[in-house]
Amino acid sequence: MQVILKEDVANLGYKDDIVTVKDGYGRNFLIPKGKAVIASESARKILAENQRQRAHKLAKIKEEKQALAVKLESVSLTIGAKTSSSGTIFGSVSNIQIAEALSKEGLEIDRKIIYLKDPVKETGSYKALIKLHKDVAVEIPFDVVSE
Repeated sequence: MQVILKEDVANLGYKDDIVTVKDGYGRNFLIPKGKAVIASESARKILAENQRQRAHKLAKIKEEKQALAVKLESVSLTIGAKTSSSGTIFGSVSNIQIAEALSKEGLEIDRKIIYLKDPVKETGSYKALIKLHKDVAVEIPFDVVSE
């Protein structure tokens, strides 16, 4: 089944993408939640017309996201965590702590677009991926230190 996404869906696609999904996933989750519509011929024509009309605005948004990516590349974060004597963190560092550290630097980033490759459970240096736009992603380094 092919559907047109109405919003970004993690690990599936971005808004206005036409993706192929299993029938159950489309009919039981994506469509009832308002995240997608069936990609009929008329829906495809409407999508093409909307994309043509929004092309200028989307280019402007992409430029803004690229400017934000340049700012983020120069940022290096230090996150404090309670640790044991061996350097193991009680709990873990997640995208929430990274978003809070970025807000202290004056950069408001939604925690939902911050991705960590592996759970951070020890002190050390790590990298987080921030997907700002469909075509713009940036990796920021951060250090986890003992408080």
